[in-house]
Amino acid sequence: MPIPNLFTYRVPFELNEVVQTGVRVVVQFGRKKILTGIIAKIHTEPPRKYEAKYLLEILDVSPSINQKQLDLIEWASNYYMAAQGEVLNVALPSGLKLSSQSFIQLNPDLDDADFEIDEKEDLILKHLKNQFLMSYEEVAQLLNVKNVFKIIKSLVDKKLVFVIEQVKEKYKPKKVKKVRLASKYLDENGLNLLFKKLEKNAKQTDVLLSYMQKVPIQQSSGLNTDGINQSDLLTPRLSKSSLNTLIKHGIMETFTENVSRLPKYTSESTADAIQLSGEQKEASEEILKQFENQDTVLLHGITGSGKTEIYIKLIQQAIENGSQVLYMLPEIALTTQIVKRLLKVFGEQMAIYHSKYSDNERVEVWQNLLGEKYSLVVGVRSSVFLPFSNLGLVIVDEEHEISYKQFDQSPRYHSRDLAIVLAGLHHAKTLLGSATPSFESYHNAKNDKYGHVFLAKRYGEANLPEIQVADLLREKKKKIAKGDFTSVFIKALESTVAGRKQAIVFQNRRGYSPFLTCDDCADVPKCENCSVSLTYHMHANTLRCHYCGYKEPAPRYCKACGSHRIQTVGIGTERIEEELKTFLPGARIERMDLDTTRSKYGYQQIIDGFEEGDIDVLVGTQMVTKGLDFDRVNLVGIVDIDRLIHFPDFRSMERAFQLTTQVSGRAGRRKDAGLVIIQTNDPDQAGMKHLVNQDFVRFYQNEIAERKKYRYPPFHRLIKILLKHRDQHIVEKAAQHATTALREKLGHRILGPKEPLISRIRNKYHMEILVKLEKGNINLGSVKDFIKESVYRTIDNREFKSVVVVFDVDPF
Repeated sequence: MPIPNLFTYRVPFELNEVVQTGVRVVVQFGRKKILTGIIAKIHTEPPRKYEAKYLLEILDVSPSINQKQLDLIEWASNYYMAAQGEVLNVALPSGLKLSSQSFIQLNPDLDDADFEIDEKEDLILKHLKNQFLMSYEEVAQLLNVKNVFKIIKSLVDKKLVFVIEQVKEKYKPKKVKKVRLASKYLDENGLNLLFKKLEKNAKQTDVLLSYMQKVPIQQSSGLNTDGINQSDLLTPRLSKSSLNTLIKHGIMETFTENVSRLPKYTSESTADAIQLSGEQKEASEEILKQFENQDTVLLHGITGSGKTEIYIKLIQQAIENGSQVLYMLPEIALTTQIVKRLLKVFGEQMAIYHSKYSDNERVEVWQNLLGEKYSLVVGVRSSVFLPFSNLGLVIVDEEHEISYKQFDQSPRYHSRDLAIVLAGLHHAKTLLGSATPSFESYHNAKNDKYGHVFLAKRYGEANLPEIQVADLLREKKKKIAKGDFTSVFIKALESTVAGRKQAIVFQNRRGYSPFLTCDDCADVPKCENCSVSLTYHMHANTLRCHYCGYKEPAPRYCKACGSHRIQTVGIGTERIEEELKTFLPGARIERMDLDTTRSKYGYQQIIDGFEEGDIDVLVGTQMVTKGLDFDRVNLVGIVDIDRLIHFPDFRSMERAFQLTTQVSGRAGRRKDAGLVIIQTNDPDQAGMKHLVNQDFVRFYQNEIAERKKYRYPPFHRLIKILLKHRDQHIVEKAAQHATTALREKLGHRILGPKEPLISRIRNKYHMEILVKLEKGNINLGSVKDFIKESVYRTIDNREFKSVVVVFDVDPF
């Protein structure tokens, strides 16, 4: 629940012996609500301001959450200005949260003859006399109607029925039906008598012989205990009815067994299989040396320098010392290749945790980790909340990645920062790795807050790629450009495909085109719910909003003036894929973006196809920039660098540098030097020189001076306050009131209020207030309390009661 305080409940006497911190419980909240929660603390002090209700039920035999997790949840709640319930909601896998279902039940004290009831109500009441409870779904089936809420409400208003809630577990263990031989036939004498008994029934004898072949009970009778899956025993030639007869006569017996949904892994190599180069060995030893004095170390290694091999060696050493390891990756796209490499080394010691797993699979990872089954967890953002008991090392790969930040729900946490806090709670060490570190991490390393290890050479004989800048504007003026591509880039693609090499084309925008426009009146189709233009997706012939999900068919004519002269503007991955198929008719071209990777194994299938050489050109969004390693890629094209550089965000140049360096790093990762072509309309713009030269240090020095001058991170901490409401006038007025209250104490530290870049999303108007807090000489906790108090005091005003407030600490 998004409420500020924890609540105290009374423990019934009969539960005194089983109550524990970290177990899930069922409680009454308010007058009618039945909720589930986690016990955070057990004490003997009754609350003074309210009477404590009793716990209704304890759901766990042992804790679902350990004390370190509770401490992390409390820290995240305080730092990110969110309720502990909101953090818990993000931390727990959905399968561990209980669901409730509404049922109706007859009121035994009332006679339905006192009320006028219609035919449908009468039918429900008659059924309830024979059936104690009915779910809403059962009522709908009985009446053959979709919406039963009005009918049920009518019965409730007449006090003929009660609505009750039943709480049930979402997670259900996977069960398989198994068979085994009855124990009385396990010895030799029993088997001989059995075969004699079945000698006239060949089909039943065949089933028995098949069982003994697959479960060799004559070698070891103990194997019979585990039996065999019924589906594995039966073959097309064996009759199921024969098996059923054996079961009926007590010769075979059936039982069910819980089985894991998680794949079983086995290692394929020993620890000696990872051989480090001289540079890697030196870097690994330096990391361990710096861990003696620093809890966090930044490994700054250029793309292709072999950071993963160093990680594997460090993981092996931590596991050998009896510790657990968390290896974090920013996105599922990264896990596909790296997981394969890790599985060969760690096998069943390792678990994977990401959003493509089902709710039940994530619960099983969680439960296995509570049972200390895994030594290594490879996971994305949410894995920071897993129940580690003996964490010794946390590795955050590609630590600069924006994917580590949660944007869409409270708490808006950054999992890299939470990982450092988690490691501190376990007295563990944290290793941050990147070819293009975030300015915050690099600044901390330069100021000795973190250790710093630099790996400047690519692994083996691989060389850094050559980077060329292609002037798209100049080529368009000379009329030698080919659509949205320079002739230089198309020639390089043709040469790559002809030489049986591979290319990656990067454009950080999915869809066919950013928007459509009318050539006659310049009208642009907009989202009904958000203040953005709709993105055109040609394959589905639809216009879609990437913020709220709204979609509509692509128009055949302009809705404003009726003209049929509708044109696409801009370029997305879908359009790039289509145009390249025109320019490279013989090439095998695929696209990797959110639209093509929605399925559980979507990423894997595309990456496997590219790795096996079935794809010549891979077009994609940020997904193609992340740590992928392919032998045959020798060309990378960045279609529109200007859009990245000129995005209205103080980090835009930093992000452009990071994305360009990362995607460039996919080229020439073996002996052949790769080529990177960057398309731009302005080759001489600020920062382009450092970007082309891949000179991170000079780039950082130039940018950090501006950050300091204009009071941005890493020198100042930012807190964004977002206010939302359906009425634009109300949200603007509320934002102005809140800003006035905040300025009373914080003065020039407050910027705004202002409309954000996208001022309406899902039919709610947005206003932003930005707080800039200097680091070092300010009590952050008390300032945050003041901010919350001031803003909540504003929305306590009757006029602003329905304004929604969102706090975002360390935004962007």
